[in-house]
Amino acid sequence: MRKKITVVGAGNVGATVAQRLFERGYADIVLVDIVEGLPQGKALDMLESGPVLGTDSTITGTNSYADTANSDVAVITAGIARKPGMSRDDLLFTNMDIVGGVAEQIAKYSPHCILIVVSNPLDAMAQQALDVTKFPRERVIGMAGILDTARFRTFLATEVNASVEDVQAYVLGGHGDTMVPLVQSTNVAGIPISNLLSKEVLDPIVQRARDGGAEIVGLLKTGSAFYAPSAAVAQMVDAIILDKKRILPCAAYLKGEYGIDGLYIGVPVKLGANGIEEVIEVELSEEERANLDKSAAAVTELLEAMNNRTDK
Repeated sequence: MRKKITVVGAGNVGATVAQRLFERGYADIVLVDIVEGLPQGKALDMLESGPVLGTDSTITGTNSYADTANSDVAVITAGIARKPGMSRDDLLFTNMDIVGGVAEQIAKYSPHCILIVVSNPLDAMAQQALDVTKFPRERVIGMAGILDTARFRTFLATEVNASVEDVQAYVLGGHGDTMVPLVQSTNVAGIPISNLLSKEVLDPIVQRARDGGAEIVGLLKTGSAFYAPSAAVAQMVDAIILDKKRILPCAAYLKGEYGIDGLYIGVPVKLGANGIEEVIEVELSEEERANLDKSAAAVTELLEAMNNRTDK
């Protein structure tokens, strides 16, 4: 019997996530959205690609959370997207309400699922989903680090003219301007990146990785990134559904790891059938440690704004 995966939000990110997962063939997909006809139409279009792709999985569009019952994994992409000049943090209160409502419905119909949060501002929205669902921290995970790391690896591979597969790197911290690329441990086929690129060349690449989402928003003008984010979600779902025990950078709720307590922040974790099966603590330089603390402080500011909201 195939697994069941729910994707909430039939916009660009959610629909592309649903498509990538449907094409894998290991699970049946439910695509949910509040707009009547939107998830149904997109799901039917994807379903009709099955004979061409050779997949017998099903994909269903719906406006009812009842159809998502007993999902093994649920992905929340619902929320408003960034517009030019808008930071992820500008989305805070609007998406707080949306994610909270979605999380409540997911917990009602699939109380044993693993929840992946994609909506921005990512770390704060993962916290909101955890608070609403009351799930254990292992089953509420934020997608950010894989995407940020992929952007960093892309830019590095281009600069050194090497395969992206040979560029190994991690980007930790909050999903925003304070993210922390771990330059000290970045390498190309085992060769430290500092041996290949000067600081003058490397610093702008680090900054471009931090600004990766904003760069795409600025170019598109009417939307935000969805191809790379959906690929990152699919990698997380692969690790969970196939119990791959992948070590991947994800937003996890920390309980003392890295000296951070009671906060979602991007760190390497082991992802498997039980969700986050281990938080991996890697050695950080003094500068990286300071930057991670700064990133955690930025996430804390968002949580304080959520907690102090007057109209909640």
